[in-house]
Amino acid sequence: MKFMIDSHAHLDDEKFNYDRENIIKELKENQVAYVINPGADLESSKRAIELSKEYDFIFPAVGVHPHDAQSFSEEIYNEIKNMAIKDKAVAIGEIGLDYYYDNSPRDKQKEVFKKQLELARELNLPVIIHTRDAYGDTFDILNEFKGEVIGVMHCYSGSLEMAERYMSLGYYISFAGPVTFKNAKNVKETAENIPMDRLLIETDSPYLTPTPNRGKRNEPKYVKYVAETIAELKDVPVSDVIEASRENARNLFKLEGVSFED
Repeated sequence: MKFMIDSHAHLDDEKFNYDRENIIKELKENQVAYVINPGADLESSKRAIELSKEYDFIFPAVGVHPHDAQSFSEEIYNEIKNMAIKDKAVAIGEIGLDYYYDNSPRDKQKEVFKKQLELARELNLPVIIHTRDAYGDTFDILNEFKGEVIGVMHCYSGSLEMAERYMSLGYYISFAGPVTFKNAKNVKETAENIPMDRLLIETDSPYLTPTPNRGKRNEPKYVKYVAETIAELKDVPVSDVIEASRENARNLFKLEGVSFED
């Protein structure tokens, strides 16, 4: 199998505290060459930066997840901005809207989302988008930045029609473990029809572990099951999915100097 990019994994998560070093050291043995590690709040963004300093194949993104929008402040904004500039984050994220849990008021979520999109525009960085039960509002806000900000719809589980609307804004569509789930018909249909030049693969580790390891902690090495499932859906060689997804990740996140020796 060819080397892969896991375009979204939280290796800084506490679930990796007891064996993080081993997990990271074994990545290349498991055909994972690079990992994008997004932040979800100020502290996890800092941890993502620290991991990237220790391992040159882990790339950080910094941002505040909608769950934590309520605690967002000018001070946090400035720290996120300074990290993005000084420590060369490859994206602002993960950011967006989450109406499923509503851990923060929706108006506050929208405000913080727009603020971080403005930051991405200012710094000419892509964005990593989290959206749950908020596809319409997410699209409307992203549309305000059409032609100025692009990014990826992370762990996408919406309809094909909605995905096409996001792609019309220049966004990539990324699939994670749920595409491997037996009853995930909607996600499978969308993955089958997403053009190869708009496709990314990810794990969202340590969450959403793909079949056949559901129930276990997710790890970047399991991204192969996402690639294999999408290849089956599209009836193409898995190498085609891997090559397309890593080229898309390289282009989106401007991963200059990244190379592969398959």
